[in-house]
Amino acid sequence: MSSPGGAGIGGLMVETEADVVRRQALRRMRFVATGLLVVAAIVYLLTLRLDGFWGFVNAGAEASMVGAMADWFAVTALFRHPLGLPVPHTALIPKRKDELGASLEEFVQDNFLQEETIRERLGVAMPSLRLALWLAEEPNAKRVVDEVSTVVADGLSRISNRHIVEIIQDGFVPRLREEQIAPLLGGTLQAALDDGVHHGLVDLALVELHGWLEENEEIVTEVLGERAPWWTPQVLREPVTARIHVELVRWIADIRDDPEHRARKAIDTMLADLADNLQHDQATMERAERLKERVLDHPGVINTAISIWDALRRALTTSLRDPEGVVRRRALDEVVRYAQKVVLDEALQRRYDALASDVAVYVVKRYGREATTVITHTIQRWDGKQAARRIELFVGRDLQFIRINGTIVGGLVGVIIHTVAVLME
Repeated sequence: MSSPGGAGIGGLMVETEADVVRRQALRRMRFVATGLLVVAAIVYLLTLRLDGFWGFVNAGAEASMVGAMADWFAVTALFRHPLGLPVPHTALIPKRKDELGASLEEFVQDNFLQEETIRERLGVAMPSLRLALWLAEEPNAKRVVDEVSTVVADGLSRISNRHIVEIIQDGFVPRLREEQIAPLLGGTLQAALDDGVHHGLVDLALVELHGWLEENEEIVTEVLGERAPWWTPQVLREPVTARIHVELVRWIADIRDDPEHRARKAIDTMLADLADNLQHDQATMERAERLKERVLDHPGVINTAISIWDALRRALTTSLRDPEGVVRRRALDEVVRYAQKVVLDEALQRRYDALASDVAVYVVKRYGREATTVITHTIQRWDGKQAARRIELFVGRDLQFIRINGTIVGGLVGVIIHTVAVLME
């Protein structure tokens, strides 16, 4: 049974194909280290009781065996009892894996998840410049835009009308009932007046009104005729109402074409008074609140909101799913353009790098402890013997070099000691 990532299930660690390769390498190094011990033993036996040069060889072989056995014991004691004997302070990893996990967690927390370390590494890495250079190439930016567009489109398509109704009924409407609408409307209207935004709406209303008056002369004259005094002769009504219609159309045209017309100034004054009353006049504010309640209680509000949402969602989703759609093309152009700007602007790079550092530090401070506890909890779930075997699988090959070095260094030390003994005799 194998898994590409070597993940454990219920604390049971599963061997992967990479583990098979590591195990083979470990066996080869064990064979080499054990082979050197066997060679040292054979040389020792062959040179036993010989004098002269062979005495030095015998002393070196003897010391090599001692060094090899000592290092074999030390390496083996980390993972199991040597020869199965329960020698004190052996099989350290199976016995103390929980303590080792806690120590490893503390080591990671104290040495890697510190604010100074994070800021230093991000400062050296220059993430904003690297990301900008990557996004400045159109194929890369297109990949990002395509992925984001697909995710957003899928997300929008999963939002049902029921969700929108719940948001409006349970979230938006109750909150709107609690808030006074009059000051908000008054402030918004005042800001629009200060910026002159209302002029466009007034122009649109005048254009539409002028067109309607021209196209509906009969309706206008009929209404005017109905409002005429009863004693007015019928023969005079039609010419008078027709003349009034002509003058009304001309007056609206004058207002439409003259930005400084007195009627426009009167409209500005009326709107300014309304904005002020909405913010300060108690009677106007109460009327606005009653209007708000009537609008919120009307069943058509939710239906209208859903209709607007459906129209916006369909239009946006269709454009996002179209590889050549306006939204994707515009997003691609903006991403490439802004990436190129960041590449050339060092101040902007420093600002984004600082922002990335702040975000990373915040995440580490808030969630770093929870992240590092994964180490302890994972190791605690491991079986002691399994943990020892797995750790040995990863580091055991390198530890065999300790045995090899012990054999070689022990032999050299043995020769030196024998030399000193001979000289002293």
